[in-house]
Amino acid sequence: MDQLLSGDLIYVVAFALGGLVFAFGPIVLVHLISPRKTRNYANKTGQYIECGMDPIGDAWIRYSAVYYLYALVFVAFAVDVLYLIPVALVYNRIKELGNRDFFEMLMFVGILSLVIVYAWKKGVFEWKRKTIKS
Repeated sequence: MDQLLSGDLIYVVAFALGGLVFAFGPIVLVHLISPRKTRNYANKTGQYIECGMDPIGDAWIRYSAVYYLYALVFVAFAVDVLYLIPVALVYNRIKELGNRDFFEMLMFVGILSLVIVYAWKKGVFEWKRKTIKS
């Protein structure tokens, strides 16, 4: 009994050590390979993001809500694909699947297609460019 318990304990400890390596490994790796003192040499210590180019304008600009709606439509159809690919892979292999299951799948796609109709009616897919008058 004690040997069985110690064998299980080895797996738990190994799993915990693996989790710690995956948690702290990237932090240590970034610390080891990151460049040092680049901002100090270029006198850009107040710059938040360093990419080699001087920033133009302010980083705090307002984005239109259309971008967020477009992202939500994308997420809705990404979820749609995540559910439909496994169904499509096993649909012909299982003999018990019938018309009812096919109708349920069509209903699922139809409800998610209403997202596109709603977004189209709201004008999400129309990119109206705003001109700044100076």
